[in-house]
Amino acid sequence: MELGLPLFPGIKFPTPRNTVLARSSPNNLPQFSSNASSSTSISVKPPTKTVPGKPEADVVVIGSGIGGLCCAGLLARYNQDVLVLESHDLPGGAGHSFEIKGYKFDSGPSLFSGFQSRGPQANPLAQVLDALGESIPCAKYDSWMVYIPEAEFLSRIGPTEFLKDLEKYASQNAVQEWKKLLEAILPLSAAAMALPPLSIRGDLGVISTAAARYAPSLLKSFVEMGPQGAFGAPKLLRPFSEIMDSLELRDPFIRNWVDLLAFLLAGVKSNGILSAEMVYMFAEWYKPGCTLEYPLNGSGAIIDALVRGIQKFGGRISLGSHVEKIIVENGKATGVKLKGGQFIRAKMAVVSNASMWDTLNLLPKDQLPKSYIDRVKTTPQCESFMHLHLGFDAEDVREDLGIHHIVVNEWERGVDADQNVVLISVPSVLSPNLAPPGKHVLHAYTPGTEPFELWEGLDRRSAEYKKLKAERSEVMWKAVERALGSGFNRDKCEVKLVGTPLTHQRFLRRNRGTYGPAIQAGQGTFPGHSTPIPQLYCCGDSTFPGIGVPAVAASGAIVANSLVSVSQHSQLLDAIGI
Repeated sequence: MELGLPLFPGIKFPTPRNTVLARSSPNNLPQFSSNASSSTSISVKPPTKTVPGKPEADVVVIGSGIGGLCCAGLLARYNQDVLVLESHDLPGGAGHSFEIKGYKFDSGPSLFSGFQSRGPQANPLAQVLDALGESIPCAKYDSWMVYIPEAEFLSRIGPTEFLKDLEKYASQNAVQEWKKLLEAILPLSAAAMALPPLSIRGDLGVISTAAARYAPSLLKSFVEMGPQGAFGAPKLLRPFSEIMDSLELRDPFIRNWVDLLAFLLAGVKSNGILSAEMVYMFAEWYKPGCTLEYPLNGSGAIIDALVRGIQKFGGRISLGSHVEKIIVENGKATGVKLKGGQFIRAKMAVVSNASMWDTLNLLPKDQLPKSYIDRVKTTPQCESFMHLHLGFDAEDVREDLGIHHIVVNEWERGVDADQNVVLISVPSVLSPNLAPPGKHVLHAYTPGTEPFELWEGLDRRSAEYKKLKAERSEVMWKAVERALGSGFNRDKCEVKLVGTPLTHQRFLRRNRGTYGPAIQAGQGTFPGHSTPIPQLYCCGDSTFPGIGVPAVAASGAIVANSLVSVSQHSQLLDAIGI
């Protein structure tokens, strides 16, 4: 799940520096940390007036989330002059990490796989990193703790381990239905993974870089699938629930479990997620020898690697540079205006990594078709988040503590109900350097299910806000106490930070603190990357393929590829061996 950026009262970040990670200066990376104590309040200073260096670039990227950084990195790799403008002091968006009292916290995603994969079927983020000549050291593991109404158990990925869990905690019928599901969908994975994400572009050049280039592998995948798989391939663009219905899978445990997996992956249940996304995930998690991976220096290591890649190829990032407007001249996007008044010219394109709603607010409405404005305004939104970040003594908790814990209170309410599902990550279990010696760092959150309406209009300094904060965070505290065992005492935590939808709205600059568009497969599609304004493009979780780290990485890559020639694109694919 994607969250991100400086979220919490208790951390005072340094004054925005308009830091430019200068062209050809790969050793000048910023330090992603803060030494503030947890008793101070957050302070975000207004940006200074100008971006150092030349006030222009071939491509200006608004926002440094993973999608924006992937786009900028590939553009730099394509030898384009690219400038990323980030409103906050630190790059990273959802992947950003922050430090307090020696505890290094992830502010967003923590469940990863595929960093070490290479080749045509690799994770899109892995393909971008490969193109940039970067890698991320990871710890590998294969399980997470599950707390559901039926039982508490350690769930392992892989082709056979989960069958043992089903036999023990569900029923023999559930075992048979799970086998039936895997037998039906794993053959489809060849088609779902036949086109490398890095080969896609948003114009007719895709015929050369994807369709023609990979026609033999596509044909081979259909042959390997056999008649059943080949006839089922069109279902990849339909809701995953339709595959389950066609197989007559009715076991409540299986239906609930698949809903949970879909929700963790994309913020919607099985009736709202594309089958292609689920099939890809099943192929990653339920094949022989599969593992999950966690970056040894936290999710911030992903951002470090992307920033290094951008710098390596001459790109720039300006921090503390808040974009106030996208400038449209003669019907085309020609640059941006910063909060301090400076104009930054974009000679080729402007790329927005902001959400569709926030991008709309940057544009002059008289330059946009009413149909575009109406579509954005009527696109349903996922809800927001509650967060709990803790730093505590490792001696007080169970010795066999794992990194990930998933708590589902009631199946009947649905995994998308508020206060029902809590996700917990204790990354210091695998990466001890994220906490002081003998300590643990923990992030718990409700995954895109917290209603913004409960918080709208509240004064963050009011007693009413503090009271609601305490009430709505209690479900996370109880989940944490359940996961960590009876030795854990919340009063002994050295760091306690609670974030709300208003925190998301304020520090993520996300409209209503939303997780992203709630677009249901079969009922709508994620928008493409071009806009009604020529030379303005979008990437990130408001665009195809959607929500999630692999998806936003792919979106950034698609935009970058679309801005260069087919020849340049093909040369890159040759260079990284796909």
